[in-house]
Amino acid sequence: MNKKMIVASIGNCVHAAGIYNFSVLARKEGYDVEYMGSAVPLKELVGGIIEYEPHVVALSYRLSEEGAFYLLKELEGIIKEQGFEDIVFIFGGTVETAKAARKFDYISRVFDGSEEQSESIIYLRNIEKGIVEEVMPPQSLRERIEWKKPFPIIRHHIGLETIEATYEDIKVLAESKLLDVISLAPDQNCQEFYFHQEEMPKGEDGAGGVPIRNEEHLRMMYEATRRGNYPMMRCYSGTRDMYPFSKILKETLNNAWAAIPLTWYSQLDRRSDRELLSAIKENMESIAYNAEMGVPVEMNESHQWALRYCSDVIEVAISYITAKVAKHLGVKDMVMQYMLANPPSISPMMDLAKMQAKIDLMGELEDEHFKIIRMVRTGLLAYPADMDKAKGLIASTMFYGSFLKPDIVHVVSYSEAVKRATSKEILESVRIVNKSMEIAERGLLENLHEDPKFKDRLEYLKSEVRYLLREISKIKDVEDPLVDPEVIYLAIKEGLLDAPGLKGFSVAQGNFRTEIHEGYHVTMDEDGTILDEETRIERVRELNRKKQGTL
Repeated sequence: MNKKMIVASIGNCVHAAGIYNFSVLARKEGYDVEYMGSAVPLKELVGGIIEYEPHVVALSYRLSEEGAFYLLKELEGIIKEQGFEDIVFIFGGTVETAKAARKFDYISRVFDGSEEQSESIIYLRNIEKGIVEEVMPPQSLRERIEWKKPFPIIRHHIGLETIEATYEDIKVLAESKLLDVISLAPDQNCQEFYFHQEEMPKGEDGAGGVPIRNEEHLRMMYEATRRGNYPMMRCYSGTRDMYPFSKILKETLNNAWAAIPLTWYSQLDRRSDRELLSAIKENMESIAYNAEMGVPVEMNESHQWALRYCSDVIEVAISYITAKVAKHLGVKDMVMQYMLANPPSISPMMDLAKMQAKIDLMGELEDEHFKIIRMVRTGLLAYPADMDKAKGLIASTMFYGSFLKPDIVHVVSYSEAVKRATSKEILESVRIVNKSMEIAERGLLENLHEDPKFKDRLEYLKSEVRYLLREISKIKDVEDPLVDPEVIYLAIKEGLLDAPGLKGFSVAQGNFRTEIHEGYHVTMDEDGTILDEETRIERVRELNRKKQGTL
């Protein structure tokens, strides 16, 4: 039997929009709702309770704090007289009237209008389960996602100049209840030299993140999350010694998931001096460890290629390869980050076609033992220095990013191009994104799959990616070449996987330029001719033969 609910705005308060919207949410969650309307006298409310016998009574009053206190005090006496103590009473009003409501113990929950819609729905679900008191939300990624559906869980990173400042701001974020995951951003010294602190450059503590130096610092950050909605915590995996650092993060933070690249932080990008093939093997070892420990893994890879202006085809192909590697290494839940507006000049439609190609191809690998968790975010290169314009950017990209039905939204603060985000900018950014995605859910992009331009681009991308993957698989005669470290290494060294942003300083070749054409990212030769993968790969092999002196 569904739980019954009475909804009413009491006293002489005629404001009904908020309480009516609440009644709509309750109906959608399966409640049998009796909506009594606005300006309902307490005597009439009591009559409705006696007649309807509700499990829950939802009240509203928005006129004044004094008026709310008077009415709720009178109702307190009536509840005792009538024996209504087993009924759950909740209240919604303004910040002012909510203050009065919080003075009464018989009111189980007070809403003041500052809450997100998801918070109201989760509360309704808990009542349905007989849970009146607030409980700690799930502390594992898959369970947290399922608990919050149909809303995505929200993530943001933080790493201020000092341990103390970061700790205090994490507490603020947890108490806001707006974030489900807080990503700890250590400074560059920590990421590269945590196990070699004698090598840390002097004067650079706190550069780019919080100066984590020991396990106590990590436990301190985790303790700051133990309040509010108890957000899960994760930490950047570092650019060196990822395997031992993974162990520490699991033990100190209960790392929500690990973000480990397949090829980066190596000779490829010079963020580490690791030789590329050795780096690939070490990264795979770290991925396998996290998989063994049951920690979800984000393959922090394909968007890194896009940040170096690779073509759409190469970006999608890398996504498939990393998913295949993750599955091969025993990962059960792979977090896939879809970085939108990367490069900034890509059109929203073509951006979504590229991401849908990733989803379709990687989806072929999913089964009961391997699931891909979708995470969307705004691309780093797109952020303008004007913070008002940046607010528009995160609102618009997350609006169209909702088309991808994300499980996680990685909010990146509007201040990113100007300064590191404090709790103030983080919470403002989360509210912007929440509203943007709420509007998107009302419907606008649902027919995009039927658009001829979208469909043509999607099918072309998948065809080109399949061709590239077949050519990479020919590099070495092994059972499963796309998960072989040497094959991946040679695909980069020989130029099958390439990006112009890597030219001149990397093991990659950077053979061809890329440009935006009709909204999407293509490979071009020096004459401006667009190259399909068959032509590009033949030219790559010709260049390699010339270098080897075989022509």
